[in-house]
Amino acid sequence: MPVLPSWLAEPLWDQFSALLPERPVYHPDHPLRCHRPRINDRIVFDKRLQVLRFGCSYEAIADTTCSASTIRDRRDEWIRLGIFSRFKQIALDAYDRIVGLVLDQIAVDGSITKAPGGGEVAGRSPVDRSKQGLKRSGMTDGYGIPLGRVLAGANCHDSPLLAPTLDRLSDLGPLSEDITVHLDAGYDSNRTRVLLDECGLHGWIAHKGEKAPIQASERWHVERTHAWQNAFSRLARCFERRAVVIDAFFGLAETIITVRSLIRRAWTTHRWQTRPRRRP
Repeated sequence: MPVLPSWLAEPLWDQFSALLPERPVYHPDHPLRCHRPRINDRIVFDKRLQVLRFGCSYEAIADTTCSASTIRDRRDEWIRLGIFSRFKQIALDAYDRIVGLVLDQIAVDGSITKAPGGGEVAGRSPVDRSKQGLKRSGMTDGYGIPLGRVLAGANCHDSPLLAPTLDRLSDLGPLSEDITVHLDAGYDSNRTRVLLDECGLHGWIAHKGEKAPIQASERWHVERTHAWQNAFSRLARCFERRAVVIDAFFGLAETIITVRSLIRRAWTTHRWQTRPRRRP
């Protein structure tokens, strides 16, 4: 069973492979020049997609084509080279150029997931009997395209994470002069309003004590994006302990979400050689 359909997996790999540096099949410094050849990057990339989608361990997904240590080593190599962050930025730029990011409407919200292994950004979960959990403060545009996220322990409140989350807007280049940030009742405080004023942003904040659907506005986009991200089992139940590795998994998942949305929305307006016959 393929992790992703071919109309999505192939464009992802084409762009990802373009970011990888060239490596010889055999290491030139080996004295005999006859040691085991380097595992193909496409194999490791597919294995990483399987880990992300199914949430299995590296040992469970390893086979005769690629070992668990190779997956980990290649993962760390790609992280050091900044491949995943560049990969995500290229996807965002392509989406903005072809479809257009809705940057005048921003939604921010937090989501708590499980982190059984603990780690650098894990904490006691207030909704899971104080077990180890992970909170992500995610930010999306007006359609739900993920723009950035901040990771923290599950016991961290949403409000203190708003400022570092909004700082991710600086990575998007020129922004609209009139930006509205949609927030739920957890952000209903004077501290949040002062922060938005300092950033030059308008706030649409649900009030505490009132039913959310009355003032839900455009906040449902970020809730849908959280659901998209939780469909990747490695994010919904994270066993990674290092923050950089978790960020790399989130970057890959957000790239998949962005490219998938790009293909679906461009299907009716654009034509290309590998365009799916039916709308995805």
